[in-house]
Amino acid sequence: MRQLIVKQLDYDLTPVAGLALVGHHLERLAPVFKRLDQAVPVRNGVVNSDILRAYLGLLVQGKSDFDAVENYRGDTFFKTSLGIKQLPSSPTLRQRLDARATELFDFAHQMNETLLTRERPDYGVLGCGWLPVDIDTFAMDNGQTVKEGVSRTYAGVDGYCPLAAYLGRYGYCLELALRPGAQHSARETGFNLERIIPMAQRLSAAGPKAPLLARFDSGFDSVAIMRELEACNEARASALPQVDWLIKWNPRTTNVAALVETKTTDGATLWTAEREGKRTTLWEQSVIIEGVQRPVRRVLRLVERTIDAKGQILILPDYVLEGWTTTLPAGQFDAQAIIDLYADHGTHEQFHSEFKTDLDLERLPSGKFDTNYLVCQLASLAMNILRLIGQRGLLGDDGPVRHPAKRRRLKTVIQELIYRAGRLIATGRSLILGLGANDRAAKAFARVHGELFAAST
Repeated sequence: MRQLIVKQLDYDLTPVAGLALVGHHLERLAPVFKRLDQAVPVRNGVVNSDILRAYLGLLVQGKSDFDAVENYRGDTFFKTSLGIKQLPSSPTLRQRLDARATELFDFAHQMNETLLTRERPDYGVLGCGWLPVDIDTFAMDNGQTVKEGVSRTYAGVDGYCPLAAYLGRYGYCLELALRPGAQHSARETGFNLERIIPMAQRLSAAGPKAPLLARFDSGFDSVAIMRELEACNEARASALPQVDWLIKWNPRTTNVAALVETKTTDGATLWTAEREGKRTTLWEQSVIIEGVQRPVRRVLRLVERTIDAKGQILILPDYVLEGWTTTLPAGQFDAQAIIDLYADHGTHEQFHSEFKTDLDLERLPSGKFDTNYLVCQLASLAMNILRLIGQRGLLGDDGPVRHPAKRRRLKTVIQELIYRAGRLIATGRSLILGLGANDRAAKAFARVHGELFAAST
């Protein structure tokens, strides 16, 4: 092995050249940052807009720890690329977020909507023409901590259960609302829907102009949620798209055994044999929900197994009853189409994983609930920035060699476009970001940077 000589050079290098792309997206949020500094002023020290810019610069690298900002003290590129006038220290960053979390929350939400409204990305409309809004909760393991709000989750760990809402098939996050771990999925969801659904309607009206399909699992099978969705639909302006919904049915007090006996003894029941020892029947029924004027129907599926998946013959047949409640029109969507649309809802589990692993937000950084809530809101903005960069830079012919895909994970975007080695060169009145001669992502990087710069001028 040839010996390498290690030395520190006398010019500036950066391992995160991709922050230059992030900075262009933050520049589009300049009006919101300006309103923030006017509404929440500080007497002296770092302004709040620089606090948020600095922390977003950490989140897009997959770093949520406040102490990580110390690595950029005196780093000209970090400040220049993100538009930061004064970089906060780690204690300042932590204390400011703790002290002003509730005041900064609404501005984080405004930034998210402003970004998506200006970018108008391809959200990924379903083949049927509806734009999905997938809403669900997931568990964050924060066990063995004394953080505010940590409690036992449905996953059997101590932590939080935030509610996440994603627009489109490519996972643009509209909301990441932090909740205590023990809170039930449906509890207080109506308050979240009052924010999520109108925002999704406005974004769809500005972009694909497609009707919305809100999809939920059985934890949200609630008449109150259905009424709230219908209220959002009725309150919309004429220019905004309608909202349909698809919710997994929760049998609760339904006498499943009696329903199974009715179907198995009825000679008119039409069964479909999927394999030896397994058959399925589908049927629909109308549902009357007080406060919902539109026709609502429920698709039901009964699966009978006399032989399990491993070929074992069962002594008694095993029955599984499932159902899905929806406002989608029967003439356009048959029973199987409804089931397929709900199965596609499972893709959102990948987006949960990106928050917890790619952005390293499994364990939240603060002991205060409000601060962690703000961190989650900023993380949804960071996710959308990375998603926009990835969709623009990693799917073209000039992108780094990867398998074909419609969407890149956040981890891939961070690896391929954020973590790029670069040299910062000051010449005359210009700043040059030099990429390596062997950088395979250089062409895609330069193209995306040029497109973002042209759009912001």
